[in-house]
Amino acid sequence: MSEARFEPVFLHRQHFVAEITCLDEIIDFLDDWPQDKRGLAYDTLLKACRDTAKGHFPLSAARENFRRFLKMSGMLDNGPKFERMGDRNVGNA
Repeated sequence: MSEARFEPVFLHRQHFVAEITCLDEIIDFLDDWPQDKRGLAYDTLLKACRDTAKGHFPLSAARENFRRFLKMSGMLDNGPKFERMGDRNVGNA
């Protein structure tokens, strides 16, 4: 499998947001995907990931296909949200 890392993809997992950063993590996620929810999109993504692991498909394309799969499934998250504090003091300091 590929150890290459990519820009994180964030997804909703029950009560927290998970971060996927490599092909192995995508494949682990797909292995845990419920049997009754697997279909053409799942099969296509899994094949793309296997082809990527063999060096026959670009990692960036597998990442983008995974992001689209999450979006279609309603699990895609935009990532951490940080509020800019600017010049505000914390704790009245």
